Amino acid sequence: MAALISRRFAEESVQFLGKKVSIETSDNKTYSGILTGFNERFDLILDNVDSQQIQKLMVNGHFVKEVKLLERPFDLKALSERLSRVFPGLVKIREDVGAIIVMDKIKVTESGIEEGSGLAATRVKAIYDEFLRESKN
Repeated sequence: MAALISRRFAEESVQFLGKKVSIETSDNKTYSGILTGFNERFDLILDNVDSQQIQKLMVNGHFVKEVKLLERPFDLKALSERLSRVFPGLVKIREDVGAIIVMDKIKVTESGIEEGSGLAATRVKAIYDEFLRESKN
């Protein structure tokens, strides 16, 4: 059970990578920026820290009080459900790596099609583009 909980925590944490977050430290300092890295001890790396003259900041995990996601995470599950309607039984979601695999050859991430080509990949891209347009509204 502990392994399942740890895996689920890691999957959820990955959604914060590359997103704007706010970090509060145990000494009540707050930093906002793009989370570019973290490890199992919750040491964090922020880029482009707001309201500071700091380009990159590393925060020791022992001092992290809370981390808030300041933007909506990409909904892989909703996109995979939409793709499954067009490609039934051929869509696998890999939340641990933030990707959807279609037909075991097309890899879709938050950024778009990362692997795959051909007619199926063109159809997946059209579904992805439509999903993005609808998500922004």
